[in-house]
Amino acid sequence: MMTKNTDKKREQMMMFSMDDMVPQNHMLRLIDRAIDWNFIYDLVEEKYCPDNGRPSMDPVMLIKIPFIQYLYGIKSMRQTMKE
Repeated sequence: MMTKNTDKKREQMMMFSMDDMVPQNHMLRLIDRAIDWNFIYDLVEEKYCPDNGRPSMDPVMLIKIPFIQYLYGIKSMRQTMKE
């Protein structure tokens, strides 16, 4: 009978916003507001085929990830995703 109430816990759902989890004055928010990342799309436009192949990763994300790794001194991709 110890598992009597466990089914009720499974039925619960938690809703949250990633935007609410990061403070408004966080360093990465300040950097994101200061830099207009859209210039990257112009730089890599000829490298991506618009109508052939599978969907690609967002080139801005491919630049932001090593940028974050450099800022925080993170050496692995797994640790970056964890942080």
